Amino acid sequence: MDKATINLQEQEQQPHSRDWSWRFWPAVPLYPFGRRRTLRTEVVKDTIWIFDQIQGIFYTVVPIRMSVVKLEAGGLLVYAPIAPTPECIRLLKELVTVHGDVKYIILPTASGLEHKVFVGPFARCFPESQVFVAPNQWSFPINLPLSWLGFPAKRTHVLPPNPTETPFGDEFDYAVLNIDLGRGAFGEVALYHRRSRTLLVTDSVLSVPEDPPTIVQLDPYPLLFHAKDDAFNSVEDSKQNRRKGWQRISLFAVYFRPSAVETIKLGKAFRDTLQAPDRSKKAYFGLFPFRWKDNWKHSFDALRGGGRLFVAPILQTLILNQAPSQTLDWADEVATWNFQRIIPCHFDAPIKAGPRQFRQAFAFLEKQLSSGASSFATENFLPDEDLELIREIEGLLIKSGIASPPKEKV
Repeated sequence: MDKATINLQEQEQQPHSRDWSWRFWPAVPLYPFGRRRTLRTEVVKDTIWIFDQIQGIFYTVVPIRMSVVKLEAGGLLVYAPIAPTPECIRLLKELVTVHGDVKYIILPTASGLEHKVFVGPFARCFPESQVFVAPNQWSFPINLPLSWLGFPAKRTHVLPPNPTETPFGDEFDYAVLNIDLGRGAFGEVALYHRRSRTLLVTDSVLSVPEDPPTIVQLDPYPLLFHAKDDAFNSVEDSKQNRRKGWQRISLFAVYFRPSAVETIKLGKAFRDTLQAPDRSKKAYFGLFPFRWKDNWKHSFDALRGGGRLFVAPILQTLILNQAPSQTLDWADEVATWNFQRIIPCHFDAPIKAGPRQFRQAFAFLEKQLSSGASSFATENFLPDEDLELIREIEGLLIKSGIASPPKEKV
């Protein structure tokens, strides 16, 4: 962590700092809403920095991350902007003072509103920057032009197919995955910085750390909330409980409804609130509509897999299986680059991994192509029972015509 990183004790002493204000939060109303803290970390000395914030639902909070790369000729490239709070912009301008202005801003996804919503306001903080976006941009429920979302019209460009056609192509390679989903597109731009041998990705792969990331620990309340076994628990703030809460948060974030959690009927959940030790507004007035089973740690260990790189089940089931050959071609292209670390926009970063580990994360698609069956649970060692809700969602989307069955080899 570099010297300019915010001192954690100082942050704790400023619980109402205006530095954390994000006034456009109603556009995507995710926790922590209008009060977002930022943590800057130096990954490669004087070359790459990551800026972390958090976001989530019902205290299921995970990092959302922006990466900043110093250009050889001076200036900075920003990949996947986060909320441009005064604190975030101040931390970035500290780098600008030393390394030059922000020259390029990359939006590496076509549909990810949780990334897209920040780009327009962020670009306005750096009026000399050029904005490059993944192809086939769209929004839901109304498909609005980017200018209506605050993107600067005269400074916004679609990434061309060939990186050499961009002003940063002498330092970076990129590969665009673009899957037509009928009512929109899934897009991901993998960006490779040759000099530092670093791969930047958005949602395609991730790795789950055993301990909560530093940014999540700045406000431990979500961790302690999920460390409870049921509504009647009152947990103390300890390293063990923070880790316990984080591991359960990870299960919720990846599976939505992990098998190790039991949903309590709403009537009983409301009755339990009357006996809950914490009935404050912050604790949802004591509402805790689930109970953890004793085997929850087994599910987390299977998910983490020792820190391996993997594709999130929701992408495997609903997105990438719509275009398995196309996805594998994209993964093969990315695997030709000689990177030694990967920085995703969520969960752990940086991840010490190379082309082989990246390509292996997509092995489930090879089995789908050869057998015509989606069996990623076996490939990725994820417990089949944890995938139940995602498969239910898949079935409902297929039945309603919103999604299609997995594509098979022709």
